[in-house]
Amino acid sequence: MFWRMVKGAIFRRKGKMLMIAFTIALGASLSTAMLGVMLGVGDKVNQELKTYGANINVVPKGASLLSDLYGVDSGSGVSDKFLLESELGNIKTIFWAFNIVDFTPYLDVKVSVPGGDSGEIALTGAWFSRRLDLPTGETLDTGMKNMKNWWEVSGEWVADSDTGAVMAGSLLARRLGIAPGDKLAVVYGGKAAELTVKGVFNSGSDEDERLFAPLALAQELSGRAGLVSRAEVVALTTPDNELSRRAAQNPNSLSIKDWETWYCTAYVSAICYQIDEVLTDSVSKPIRQVAESEGAILEKTRLLMLLITVLSLVGAALGISNLVTAGVMERSRELGLLKAVGANSGPVSRLILTEIMIIGAVGGVAGYFAGIGFTQMIGQSVFGSAIEIRPMVVPIIAVLVFAVTLAGSAPAIRYILSLRPAEVLHQ
Repeated sequence: MFWRMVKGAIFRRKGKMLMIAFTIALGASLSTAMLGVMLGVGDKVNQELKTYGANINVVPKGASLLSDLYGVDSGSGVSDKFLLESELGNIKTIFWAFNIVDFTPYLDVKVSVPGGDSGEIALTGAWFSRRLDLPTGETLDTGMKNMKNWWEVSGEWVADSDTGAVMAGSLLARRLGIAPGDKLAVVYGGKAAELTVKGVFNSGSDEDERLFAPLALAQELSGRAGLVSRAEVVALTTPDNELSRRAAQNPNSLSIKDWETWYCTAYVSAICYQIDEVLTDSVSKPIRQVAESEGAILEKTRLLMLLITVLSLVGAALGISNLVTAGVMERSRELGLLKAVGANSGPVSRLILTEIMIIGAVGGVAGYFAGIGFTQMIGQSVFGSAIEIRPMVVPIIAVLVFAVTLAGSAPAIRYILSLRPAEVLHQ
């Protein structure tokens, strides 16, 4: 009898029920879309930001110590410490190996141009486009061409096999009067080399005053085979919090539980710590401007998504409340009659709640699938790729739809509890 009454009420009042289902579907679709984007936006935003440069700088321990204490820079003859090129592949063996997107080493050399008055020029050896065989048996395509893809290049990029070619920064090229295709003679420690300028780049930074050459060329000129001055790493990271900031100051000050939480979370400080574990005498430092910007952008983006989700649910709850209360008031004589023949407020309330929950379930399912579509539309239009829907979105949406439907039905239930059969039947 109970279910026949529920079925009859739903089908007799199709228009009103469809409006309730539509309201719930709208709230569920917006919530699904915002939660999908909020949970998936971290990696997307990180990947977008990674196209604008590294967020971790790895230097030799001795050079880092002297630089921090005395401001002595590499090239001074005092702090010229080096990393081993052969160990760089170990970066992809750390706990957060899959979060390491790219890395490249550099060897800084000071050269001069014969017959010129430009003084010493910074020549930096680097990987441009290197296929690296990792200790894990995998291969990785890495190098400056990926990490510096925003550079405006006139001419062409240098290949790693081009040991007689360089790229010149735009400011340096203007000062020396060189262009792509020109020859440039350089001298290091009495050793001369004639190089071909393959390209001129504009980076918008102090790199525009440098020459960039294949790492093998810089190592040969300086006599430092197998050595590098520093390395830049691009890593996907989790925004910093109080725990990560304490760990960055002194990991040994953490309790065992906090240390495990920190180590097993992709904080930039945890990734730096793990890189230092696999590279001999190295110190990894986050590039704070990049790392902190990523965290701020992610937090603000997530806060915006959460705010939209809350507002959409509040709007849905208010809409359901108006529709359900209006429907109950229209049925006041029917409900009053049920109370008059012996039904108390409990069974009558369960009848109304069952009807609304069934409609809520239908609207919630429809809204969920519509929300998935909205999520992919946002992903394609903003990030140019699909956003993966996390499985945890399903139970979250189910709970939210139930809570919103219940909250929206509360005024109607209060009306039923206060309904007096004698009053409504004699109107």
